[in-house]
Amino acid sequence: MKKMIQCSLAIFAASAFALAGCQGTMQAYQGSENTEINNEVSNSDKVTLDWYINFSWFNTKWGDNAVSQAITDQTGVNINFISPLGNAEEKLNSLISSGNLPDLITLGWWEPQVNEMIQGDMVYALNQLADEYDPYFYEVTDPQAISWYTQADGNVYGYPCSSVTPDDVDGNDNIGSNQTFLVRKDIYEAIGSPDMTTISGFEAAVKKAADIFPEIDGKPLIPVGAHIFDDTGNVSFDLYLQNFLAVPYEKDGQLYDRDTDPEYIEWLKMFRRLGEQGYLSTDLFIDQRVQMEEKIAEGRYFCMLYQYTDMSAQQKALYAKDPGSIYIAVDGPKNRNGDDHVLPTNTVSGWTITMVSKNCKHPDRAIEFIDYMLSEEGQKTVYLGIEGVTYDVVDGKEVVKPEVQHLLDTDRGQYDALYGADDAYWMFQDNVMQLKWKQETTGPTDQLEKWTYPYATYTGVYDIILPADTEDAYTNARIEKLWSETLQNLLLSRSEEEFDEILDKFIADRNAMGFKQLQEKRYKYVESAKEKLGLE
Repeated sequence: MKKMIQCSLAIFAASAFALAGCQGTMQAYQGSENTEINNEVSNSDKVTLDWYINFSWFNTKWGDNAVSQAITDQTGVNINFISPLGNAEEKLNSLISSGNLPDLITLGWWEPQVNEMIQGDMVYALNQLADEYDPYFYEVTDPQAISWYTQADGNVYGYPCSSVTPDDVDGNDNIGSNQTFLVRKDIYEAIGSPDMTTISGFEAAVKKAADIFPEIDGKPLIPVGAHIFDDTGNVSFDLYLQNFLAVPYEKDGQLYDRDTDPEYIEWLKMFRRLGEQGYLSTDLFIDQRVQMEEKIAEGRYFCMLYQYTDMSAQQKALYAKDPGSIYIAVDGPKNRNGDDHVLPTNTVSGWTITMVSKNCKHPDRAIEFIDYMLSEEGQKTVYLGIEGVTYDVVDGKEVVKPEVQHLLDTDRGQYDALYGADDAYWMFQDNVMQLKWKQETTGPTDQLEKWTYPYATYTGVYDIILPADTEDAYTNARIEKLWSETLQNLLLSRSEEEFDEILDKFIADRNAMGFKQLQEKRYKYVESAKEKLGLE
């Protein structure tokens, strides 16, 4: 997302032409007194809120592009974004321990700091702010999301982005997943577009791709790509692979041990064989997101179990350079029955939640700003941008301007700098509401998204976060750390016998830590979640 590859002169010239035209439009927008944004606040009413985003990769600015300017004009709120330069967890922990939390904090809903801030009385209850300053909050929030995030004390301390309910999934056929199996289009087609749903087919395809295309622009091809290894494992080689294999979450009224599912283990053994034969690059085990983005932008991976949303900017850069070099989604690993993949949609938990710190000097303006962002007007602005600048209304339907769409498809960085729409500010995005303005596009990420529609399934009841600072949470963290170390060792094992020994030791060590008892407790959370969502 941060690194953009060089485009050809022809593409660069076209982009420069489009950009020049867009800048002219922006100047007209800035000088116009007839904009769609009404009820603008005076400069004297404007405040600045410091907003911490707990992701080191987030670097979108506020104030220079069309969307952020329009939102500030409408709400009177200017934003100063803060994001960690290094380790996000260390930065957030430092802010918490120092008592210097910024006005707004956005972090993953699963992060332990969420409960830490709530229990430490460091954040406002949003419902109490709404009661005191802006009851419009109750009109623009989803009742199911509010119910989901209501704590034992009856208060709601954070609101999610990208929240999707089971009813949303049932009622829409164009809600997808971000989990995809990606192959580089030109290489995949050159080796005959093979079936990679079986172990033998997958293994043969990887070897053939590496043998025929050993290098990409003078650099070694990386036959298999994946997300990074962290303290909990590697989502590509555990959760995603299990989802593609349709490994069940529960059986016979109890949680299923997905990590030891026999078919899943057979696929891990296949990846081990690839590694033994030199087809798993060492980069796979050491690269962080920045290095991976650079290599995706260079088209160096043949195939990846990957979130397509995490590589959309690189996909667009590849498309601008050579449309044949982009990644396409195809059916990936399947179980022996050939069952459909079970790919999670977003859930009622969403992706991140945003909280208001008790250090906030303007809590009234903070809740009003949040309510605007959650409103239909706010969502339309965040998603579509500004009428006359990023889109026109044609026959009663919003249509993104062709030059704006072109820039979005070819240079996300410039698009964000100039326009800032298409959920550049995703912290309160409502994906379901935004479906009403969804554009019919044929851009380089369009196929990736649509491929997931038939496989998208609501699995949110299995997203279990144990209460922080409890023995259960501690046990779970130890088991996850053990799995992370084990998974790498399994893939790097020198023989199948060694693989089996490592796996057996993991199971024994995990059981000694209290795994079975923890599974029983975790299932109680699943039952509670089903009850809360009316799924029983």
